[in-house]
Order: sequence, then C-alpha cells, then structure tokens
Amino acid sequence: MNRVLVAGATGYLGKHIVKNLVDRAFHTTAIIRTASKFVESDLPIKVLRAEVTEAQTLQNCCDGIDIIISTIGITRQVDGLSYMNVDYQANLNLLNEAKRSKVKKFIYVSALHGDRLKFLKIFEAKERFVDELKASGIDYCIIRPTGFFVDMAEFYNMAVNGRIYLFGDGSYKSNPIHGEDLAKVCVDAINSNANEVEVGGPEILTQTEIAQIAFEAIDKPVKITYIPDWVRRIALKAAKLVLSANKFGPIEFFLSVLVMNMTAPKYGTKTLKAEFSFLKIKNMSKAKS
Repeated sequence: MNRVLVAGATGYLGKHIVKNLVDRAFHTTAIIRTASKFVESDLPIKVLRAEVTEAQTLQNCCDGIDIIISTIGITRQVDGLSYMNVDYQANLNLLNEAKRSKVKKFIYVSALHGDRLKFLKIFEAKERFVDELKASGIDYCIIRPTGFFVDMAEFYNMAVNGRIYLFGDGSYKSNPIHGEDLAKVCVDAINSNANEVEVGGPEILTQTEIAQIAFEAIDKPVKITYIPDWVRRIALKAAKLVLSANKFGPIEFFLSVLVMNMTAPKYGTKTLKAEFSFLKIKNMSKAKS
C-alpha cells in the first residue's frame, strides 16, 4: 500500500483528502502548521508539524513517502505572505524534498484555466510551480477543478442579506465541485496515468441559476441586480491604483473569474442545493447557540 503525504491538510480540500485516504486504508501522513486547526487529528494518521514556506522545517518530511498530494495555496495574501511565497515557493520546497527522497508521484491541485490566466498573480504563482513539477522528473498529475462549493457561499450570504449582485447578464456558467467529491478525484489520481485532470461538479449552472438556488434554500424571494460589466472594469482599475499588491490580488482574481465560463467534465454527486441547505441549518444552529 502506498504511503501518502498530504500537504495543506488543514484546508477545505485537504481535510476531505485525508479522510478519503483513511477510508481507503492508505498509510497517511499530514503536514500541518497549527495543531488546533486539524480537527481530523483523531484519525489513524501520522502528523508532521512544519511551516511549508520555510524549507528547513520540511527536512526529511518525505522519507518513506511514495505519493504527495499538495493543496498548498492561498486566496487571500495574509501574514505578509504572497502568492509566490505560498503557491509557488512552498510547493517548490516540498518538491525539492520529494526529489531528494525519491518520491514516486506528486499530485498538485491547481485550478481550471490556470495555464491561460497567468496574467493574474495567483495563477502566475500556481503555474510557475506547475512548470517546475513538469520538469522535475517525478511522475505527476495536475488536478484542475472549476471551483469549490465553499467559494459559492458568497452567493448564499448575499441572498441572506436580501439581494444578489451579478456582473453582466448572469449567463456565465460553472459547475463547482464539493470538497468530498474532489478529494476522490485527487486520491484516484494515485493510480491514474493522466498527467492533467480537469474536473467540476455534477451540475452546470448559470450564475442566475446559482442565485435562484440560494434564495430557494432560505425561502426568500429572488432579488438579483445585474451590474454592467463596465462597472467591474472600472472597479478593477481603481482597485489596482489604490490597493496594495497583497490586497489587490484576491480582488483581481474574483473580479476576473466571475466573468468567465468555468465548466469542466462533470463528476460527483453533491449538489449546490444540498450545500446551501446545509449552510442554512448550520447558520440556524449558530444562531440558537
């Protein structure tokens, strides 16, 4: 049985990957930064504490490891760390250890169209690492998901506040995927010969349809405001002028991806309707406590 190391194990996707590996009886090791964030610590796995942006803390972490699955990456640049610090350099630090320890395969989660969106700082960093991985000599697989269900929470939150705002006419399509479904894809890649996998959830929806599902989940009337795209373009230019690079990065990412079709081959069983219903129950529980 392959021994698998998961980097980014405390993140949304990483937690699902760890659980999936354990369910399939893989010998699993998780690299974590803060023990208190790792709620799966009671699982039968080995835990290594390290700061992936600091290469010396990763020394020997890959000894005895056959497969690495890395979900290391950030959306918001915080704690003085940039996309290049995390999405590129942290993964490169891990790759260097993998090469030293003769790891058999490195599975990396990037994003759909990342190779075509290098003009965005977040994708520039991710794809720079992809290039390093491809040239490493290690067997690899790049997973390119359309987007996570957790990212769709903003639609739900706007619905709770009474109105959802969309750029354009709401016709852009996507099929975001639940972390549990995507985790299966990542673990399946261990025994796959594919070097790149594009994947999305089981439903392709327009942004208007996503908004309607959000309002339906909370039993509120559908109220959508469509904002002309020129407003988005002006906002993007203005933000670039007045915000620091760290603060501008996430805005650049969201305002660019929101006006693109993000669809990929359908996979999984989890639906956005079920996810929004879960968020409703979760928020009601919080309100009562």
